[in-house]
Amino acid sequence: MKCLRLVSLSDDVTCGTPTWIGKGLTCVCFKRKGVYERICINLTPLQEERLRRLKHRMKVYFDSSRPDHQEALKALWSATFPGQELHGLISDQWKEMGWQGRDPSTDFRGAGFISLENLVFFAKTFSTSFQRLLKKQGGKRSSWEYPFAVAGVNITFMIMQMLDLEASKPRTFVRSVFLQMLSENEWAFDLLYCVAFVVMDKQWLERNANYMEFNDVLKSTRAQLERELLMDDVLRIEDMPSYFLLS
Repeated sequence: MKCLRLVSLSDDVTCGTPTWIGKGLTCVCFKRKGVYERICINLTPLQEERLRRLKHRMKVYFDSSRPDHQEALKALWSATFPGQELHGLISDQWKEMGWQGRDPSTDFRGAGFISLENLVFFAKTFSTSFQRLLKKQGGKRSSWEYPFAVAGVNITFMIMQMLDLEASKPRTFVRSVFLQMLSENEWAFDLLYCVAFVVMDKQWLERNANYMEFNDVLKSTRAQLERELLMDDVLRIEDMPSYFLLS
């Protein structure tokens, strides 16, 4: 259930932080088109279930001893380098993908198993964009490029922070908007990840950035995502202007 109440406030007045009104019911204020809107969202059973599943995914650490995690790594390799044999889960070959060393499992510590799932989803769903970014095609590239796979892990972590899904009480309007999107598509997080990756690369090229500026590019990427998520006509991830960068 979503209810809107418009309140007229002067431009120099802020709404403050979201207000907790009861179990499952949150209200946040947000200014659109010169008017502050107080939007209350009571999570539906579907939203609660999908949020529960997503939060569970976010808590799973990568475990190199688990067969399903090993298979996911192999799936990433196959989707990234079709027809090229992988010699082992610990191999210098992984450096070709932008991992820091021979063992990619050491790079998942920041974001966990979901960051691997995100990479696999990107590779399989938007293979053209994935390969273009992997191979650093298009634009004037830096002599010190960002490592592709490690950048992907950092993007997952950035989105987790931006959406603030682990908080017991919503603190941002972006989170509330995303929960609405999650009710429309269970893969909203993974789609947002793909959008974030192409936005990051676009900003990287526009800045003519090098690896030392990666964190700055990531911050500006987050700001761009937040702006697009809060646009009036963006009701799904697919409505975001930057979604059309994907192919």
